[in-house]
Amino acid sequence: MTVALICAMPMELKPLVKKLKLTKDGPRRVGDGVVAIYTGMGTDLATKSTAALLDAVPDIERVIVFGITGAVTNETPIGAMVIPAKVVNSETGAVFTPSPHPDAHGTMWTTNVITPAHELPALIAQGIVSLDMETAAIAEVCEARNIPWSAFRTISDRASDGSVDEEIFKLSNQDGSPNPGRVIRYFAKHPGAIPRMIKLGRGAFLATNKAADAAIAALRA
Repeated sequence: MTVALICAMPMELKPLVKKLKLTKDGPRRVGDGVVAIYTGMGTDLATKSTAALLDAVPDIERVIVFGITGAVTNETPIGAMVIPAKVVNSETGAVFTPSPHPDAHGTMWTTNVITPAHELPALIAQGIVSLDMETAAIAEVCEARNIPWSAFRTISDRASDGSVDEEIFKLSNQDGSPNPGRVIRYFAKHPGAIPRMIKLGRGAFLATNKAADAAIAALRA
């Protein structure tokens, strides 16, 4: 049995590779009964990368999605674990159901756009607890092949406080790696943004490590 561990960005994969001592095998990281990849950001890359992985490694019997996610309320603490009971693709309305978990709650909303604060109350009313950009796409590929999947994502920021806007989002390339040119131009334009970016970086560091720990715990369970 092989378990696939899938995240969106290199920074999410890095702590998992270190903790499991995975080795590089082309675009994948591998260990005993484990294969791990990052897909890149957004539903399109998540769909293509997941399908390519499942084609290349036909003995995968379970998929664990892990990484960071954005909270929809100011009250949700940075570092809080989100194990959704449902995941919805915002573009199609399709609903996906992960394998049962005793701590599962709420719905994760997968979207390719930055969600403005004024849209959050309507999402909260639907039971949405966090926002991401890949989980529903990965789930759709898995369910089409009858492969069970789970999701363990950790809060790294809050959509409700505007800490991640379109400008900050575009500081990363589509594969999740930083874009140096955009970063330089951003700080030239916003020299006072350094404390804000440090805070976001700390949140991301905490969240990626907790997400990796959750994925490892699920793998061992």
